[in-house]
Amino acid sequence: MRVEGELATKSSGAQLVSNKANRPSKKGKRRQRRPHCKPTMVQRLFDTCKLVFAEATAGFVPPPEDVSRIRSILDSLKPTDVGLSPKLPFFKNINTSMPPSITYLHVYECHQFSIGIFCLPPSAVIPLHNHPGMTVFSKILFGSMHIKSYDWVVVSQDSVEHPIEALSSGERLAKVKTDEVFTAPCETSILYPASGGNMHCFTAKTKCAVLDVLGPPYSVPDRNCTYYYDRVYAKHAGESPLDLGEGDGYSWLQERAGKPDELLVIGAEYSGPTIVEG
Repeated sequence: MRVEGELATKSSGAQLVSNKANRPSKKGKRRQRRPHCKPTMVQRLFDTCKLVFAEATAGFVPPPEDVSRIRSILDSLKPTDVGLSPKLPFFKNINTSMPPSITYLHVYECHQFSIGIFCLPPSAVIPLHNHPGMTVFSKILFGSMHIKSYDWVVVSQDSVEHPIEALSSGERLAKVKTDEVFTAPCETSILYPASGGNMHCFTAKTKCAVLDVLGPPYSVPDRNCTYYYDRVYAKHAGESPLDLGEGDGYSWLQERAGKPDELLVIGAEYSGPTIVEG
C-alpha cells in the first residue's frame, strides 16, 4: 500500500516537516557510528536488501537463496529492534466514532526497495490492495492480524475451453491464497508479482505492527496502488463457465475508484536504530 502523497494527511505532512527539521543529519549520525560495532538488525536488513534489490525493476523476483537471506533476518526481528512497543500512542484508537487511523513509520526508500512499518490499533483495516510488479516481505512484529490474500486466475492459452476470467462489469476472477489469523511470533510472509497472494487485506485483531519490505516500491504512475472490492463468487456463478465446483475459494474483484474513504494513514517519525548508507 502506497503511503506517500495521497495517503498522508495534511496534519501528518506538517508533522513530518517539523520532525525533519529537528532530526539529526545523516552526516551527524554517521559520525556517531563506532568502527567495528556489531550492526543492528535494521542495518543488517538494509545491507541485505541493498544487495538483493540492487538491480530491481518491476517484475523482479529475487533468487531463492536471496529470499531466504531476507526472510531469515525478518524472522529474527523483534519489536525492540525497531524501537516499537504496544504501549506507544500509535496503537490507541482515540476516536471510537471513526475507523481507527493507521500510523506509517518510514524507515527507508530508494528506487529499488523500501522499508516501512504499519502500526495498527485493534480493528484497524488496510483494505484489499495490490502490489504491481513487486516482491513483498511482511513481518508481523507483535499482535494478531487477519490476512486475506488473492492471486488472479489465469487460464492457459493452450486450454481447450476458453472460460471467462473477467466480467463485462470489470470484475475479474481471483483465487484466495490466504484467509487466516496470524499471531506474532510467526514466519515472514512473502508475495510475488504473480503469486503468493499479491492482493491482500490486513485486519488488526489486536494492537499490531507489521514491517514491509517492497522491491521495488510503489511509483506513480508505473506502479500505483489499486484497491478492490471483493464479491463472493457464487453471486456470479452463472456468468462464467469455469469448472470451480461451488466456487469456494474464489471471488470476483472490482477496482475501487481511488483510495477508500475509510482508510486514514498518518505518517510519523521512525525513531528506531539509524540506518547507515555506506
